[in-house]
Formats: sequence, structure tokens, C-alpha cells
Amino acid sequence: MVWDMETHVCTIIGNAPIMDFSMVRKEMKRDSFMIFCDGGLRYKDRLSVTPDLVIGDFDSWNEPLTGLDADIISLPREKDDTDTMAAIKEGLKRGFKEFTLIGVSGGRMDHSLVNIYSLLYLKEHGAHGIIADDHSKMELADSKAIIIPPCFSFFSLLAITGPLENVTIKNARFPLEKGSVFPSYQYAVSNEPLPGESAFVSVGKGTGLLISVL
Repeated sequence: MVWDMETHVCTIIGNAPIMDFSMVRKEMKRDSFMIFCDGGLRYKDRLSVTPDLVIGDFDSWNEPLTGLDADIISLPREKDDTDTMAAIKEGLKRGFKEFTLIGVSGGRMDHSLVNIYSLLYLKEHGAHGIIADDHSKMELADSKAIIIPPCFSFFSLLAITGPLENVTIKNARFPLEKGSVFPSYQYAVSNEPLPGESAFVSVGKGTGLLISVL
């Protein structure tokens, strides 16, 4: 396939637990460039996708890599970048601007937090990313409005880099107009779209993490 980096999505599959595949399948674009990180290969058949690239130090995948029609990048086990970050850098190097990360949250809290903060790395490098897991979709929230469809039961806006200012939330059970959210006081949690409506979230100043929950 010839990849148009401006329109195609780079999907990165990690090794974190996936118990319910329905959510991640909804967020996956079938014509994505598929990068599997190390033990994430165990989800290959359940997701019914073929790797385009496999990357990792292979400390969580011990089976032979023969028979895969994919590029393979072997990483040293002693390194600064996690396998997921190495995959992100490889995707950026190949020119992708849109990223979907699955199998990167849940399990170990330190790994989950590091992977969530990788969304900031993508933003700093001119790209956009989302994280999808069994129950939720995560993305960064800033001045660009985000629409949360009514298929999501709850959503939370977290201040992750500093205070959020001029926060607007509309069409929600708990609306907000020109509000502020602080890392030390995270009150914008467990909000709900109004029945049958899509909620609206925007942040005038700062970068937050928006978590939409099924």
C-alpha cells in the first residue's frame, strides 16, 4: 500500500490488557499503518489485522517472528525509550500525523501514565493522538473544541500540565463557562452528555486530558 501520511492513521498496539475488544475496534481505522509493540503481537488475531511493523526489545514476546510480512525493528533492553515511545517516534519519522494507541493503558500504572503523557509528545511534534481501551477514549483538550457524542455515558476533563483556564463545557449535566481547573483540584470529573445530545468541551488556555467513558 502507498501511504498518504496526511490522511492515513498510524495505529500502535501495545501489550497492556485488553479484555473487551469492541471499544478498540470502534476506534481502529482498518486501513491504518499497524505497528505492533513487542507482546502486543498477541492481539494480532483477535484484532484481525496484519502488522506493517513490529518493534520492541522482545522481553514480552518469545515466539519466533518468522512468517510475518512486516518490517521488524529490534531494540536493546536497556534504553531510554519505552517500546511504545519508540513506535511513536518511528511513526513520526515516517510522516504520520494521526495516531491511535491501543493496548497501552491498564495494567501497570507507571506504564499507563507514561503512555498517556506520550499524547503530549505527539502534540509537540505536530501530530494528534488518541488512546482507546476497554472502557474509554482519551485525547488532549485545548482551544480546539471536542464533541463528545451521546454514546459515551461519562466524561472527565483533567488538568495534566498546569491550570486550565476559560474552560467551556456545554450540553452536559454540569455545564461550565469560562471556568478553571487545577492539577491540585480536579473537579471536572464524571460529567455526562445530556440525553440524546453531544457535549462540547474547549479549553481557552492550557492543555487538559479528556477521558470519555462508555
